[in-house]
Amino acid sequence: MSPRALRRSLAVGLPLALLAAVTASGTATGATGHSARVTGTAVLGDVPLGSFSNALLPGTVGDDRGVKLGGIGSDIYPAGRAGEFWTVSDRGPNGQIKIDGAKRRTFPVPGFDPVIVRVRAQHGTLKVLQAIPLTTRSGAAVTGLSNQQGRDEAPYSYDARSPLSYNPNGLDTEGIVRAKDGTFWLVDEYGPSLVHVSARGQVLTRYVPKGLHLTGADYPVVESLPAILLQRKVNRGFEGLAQLPGGDLVLAVQSPLSVPDTAAGEDSRNVRLLRFSPKHRAVTAEYAYRFDAVDVVDPSETDTSELKISSVVAVGRDSLLVEERTDKAARLQRVTLPRGKGILGSAWDSVATSPSYEQLADPAASGVPVLRKRLVVDLGTVPGVPGKIEGVALAGHHTLALINDNDFGMTDGAGAFDAQGRLVDSGVKTVLTYLRLPEGH
Repeated sequence: MSPRALRRSLAVGLPLALLAAVTASGTATGATGHSARVTGTAVLGDVPLGSFSNALLPGTVGDDRGVKLGGIGSDIYPAGRAGEFWTVSDRGPNGQIKIDGAKRRTFPVPGFDPVIVRVRAQHGTLKVLQAIPLTTRSGAAVTGLSNQQGRDEAPYSYDARSPLSYNPNGLDTEGIVRAKDGTFWLVDEYGPSLVHVSARGQVLTRYVPKGLHLTGADYPVVESLPAILLQRKVNRGFEGLAQLPGGDLVLAVQSPLSVPDTAAGEDSRNVRLLRFSPKHRAVTAEYAYRFDAVDVVDPSETDTSELKISSVVAVGRDSLLVEERTDKAARLQRVTLPRGKGILGSAWDSVATSPSYEQLADPAASGVPVLRKRLVVDLGTVPGVPGKIEGVALAGHHTLALINDNDFGMTDGAGAFDAQGRLVDSGVKTVLTYLRLPEGH
C-alpha cells in the first residue's frame, strides 16, 4: 500500500491491508503459524483530575480526592493522522460500597464531566492533544450522574454515606465515532442512548428508547429507539459503536436484556446490535448476536453474566469486528451484516413474547437470524495485551489499536479511599497497545 493510499484509508477508518487480513479467512492465527503480536505501547501519565477538568469548565471539580485523569479508554477512533486517536471517557470515577448489605454506587468526583480526548501515541507516551467537555444547550457540564430515580443506580458520595442528586443531563458515555462533518456520535449506558454531539462538545440530540420519559434535560431528547431497550440491565446499556463507510451507525448493547426478568438476562448469551441511519434519524435494523460460552471466551470464568460487548469496529461496507469479553479476557469476532431489518419490529422486540429471545438456548433453531461470526484473534493469548480492553480501532497496515479502561485507578469497596478521603490508587494505567495481525493466510 502506498503512503497516500494508507493516509486515505485511515481517514475513513478502513485500512485496506487490515481489511484484507481480517477477511481472508477470519482468523489471525491462520495456516502460516504466525500469531498476532504487540508491537508497541503508549502509557498515559499522571494528570490531576481536578486541574484537568477545571481547565475545561472552571469550577466544576472542587476536590478530586487525589484521582488522576483516566477512564478515557471507553473507546477509540482514528483521528486521521498516524498515531493520533479520539477517545472518550465514561461517567467518571465511580465504584461500589456495600452498606447494610446493599451495594451503593459512589461518585467520588461528582462534578466530573465526560470528555472527548484527542491523544497521540509517541515514544511510549500517550499525550493529550485536545480535550472537549460534553455540555448542555446552555453550556453547562452534562456530568456523569445517574438520570432517573427508580431506574438508574442511586448516586452517593465517595464513602457511600451521602446521597447525591440525580441529573437528567448525565451521560455514561462509551463508544465514539467522528462523522465527516466533524460532529461526534457517542453511545450511553443510562438510556441506553445514542448521542449526537457538536465538534465543540455540545449535545445536539439524545436518542432514547420509546417510553423512557426522560424529562428536565437541557438538550433535545428524542424517543426513537425500540422500547424493548428499556429492559437493559443496570449499567449495561450501549457500549460499542461503529460507523460504516456509508455513514450508518451500528450500536451494540453490552449485555443481554432482562427479558422477561433479571434472571433471564443474567443467564442469557443472546445480545442485540442496532443499525441507525443518521440521514433518516431512525433505527433501520436490529441484529441478533450470540456470545460464545463464557469459559470459551475466558477459561477462568464460569459466570455467563460476565460476558459483554465492549467494542464494534467497521472493517468493510457491512462488516464488523465485535469484541466479546470479560474483565480478564477478550476475543475479536468478524461478522457480516445481512440485508433487511433483521428482528426489528418482530415478536422478539416484544416483552410479551414467551419464551423471549434472551431465553432461547438455540435462537437459530427458533427461526432467529443470528449473525454468523468468525474468530479473528483471542486477545487473552497475546502476551502484553492489558486486561479490560474497551476500545478497538483500525490503526494502519495489519494493525489494531487497543485501549483499556483503567477505571481512574479506582477499586470497589470501602478501601478505595484512605481515612482522609484520598484515593488509594490501583496502579493500573491507561495504555494504548498496538496489535499487529499476521499478513498471510
